[in-house]
Amino acid sequence: MNPEHLRALLEAVQSGQTGVDKALTELRDLPFRALGFAHADTHRHLRTGFPEVIFGTGKTTAQIATLLSELGKGGATVMATRITAEVAREVLAAVPGARYLEVPRIVVLGPAPEPTRGRGTIAVLSAGTADIPVAEEAAATAELDGNRVARIFDVGVAGLHRLLAHRETVEKAEVLVVVAGMDGVLPTVVAGLFSRPVIAVPTSIGYGASMGGIGALLTMLNSCATGVAVVNIDNGFGAGRMASMLNRVRA
Repeated sequence: MNPEHLRALLEAVQSGQTGVDKALTELRDLPFRALGFAHADTHRHLRTGFPEVIFGTGKTTAQIATLLSELGKGGATVMATRITAEVAREVLAAVPGARYLEVPRIVVLGPAPEPTRGRGTIAVLSAGTADIPVAEEAAATAELDGNRVARIFDVGVAGLHRLLAHRETVEKAEVLVVVAGMDGVLPTVVAGLFSRPVIAVPTSIGYGASMGGIGALLTMLNSCATGVAVVNIDNGFGAGRMASMLNRVRA
C-alpha cells in the first residue's frame, strides 16, 4: 500500500464515505503478507517511501508473478529486477498490465509516476556502452521513483572530450550516478570536475585483471576526489534509489 492510497482511505473513513470494517479489510495485510515461499513486505512503501523490489535471480516465474501481483495491490508501482527476456515473457503472460524494460532487465507493474518528486534532474553517466544495462537499471529506478533523468552514455576517460561535450547537462543536474567497469576511473574524474554528489557504480565489465568488477570497485573506493560514494558491483538499483533520496523534495 502506498502512502497516497492510505491517506485516501483514511480520509474516506473520516468523511464517512468508507466504513471502518471495509478499511480494516484493506489494512489487514499490513505489515506483510505471508505467501508461503515469501513474506511480501506490504509496509515498506509506508516506511521508506519505495515499495519492496523483487530480485528476480533465483526465483521461479510463478514466484515473481505472485510477488508482483501481491505487492502491486492498492495502486503501488512495483518492479522486479534481473529478469531475463525468457522469464519476462512468462511473467507478463501471468500478470496483466506488467511491462518489460529489456535493457535494464526490469519488469514493472503499475504506471510510471510524474517526474515531480525531485528538486531537479538526476544525470546517469556510463563509461562505456557495455555499462549501459547497469546504468539503465539506475535510470529506470530513479524514474519509477518520480525523478527526471538525463542519460549520458559512453563518455569514459579513454575519450574525455566526449564527457566535456555534455558539460552543461551535467552541471544542471542535482545528483550524478556514474557507472564504469574496466579501470573504474570515470567517477573520480567527474567528481573532480563538477560540484555535485557522485554515486559511483562499478560494473563487472572488463578483462581478466578487472576481476569481475573488483578492480573498478577498489578504484572507486580509493578515489582521491571528494563527494564520491560507492555502491556494490552492478548495483544500478541501489544507485538509482540513493540518487532519488538525495534529490527528494522535503516538505
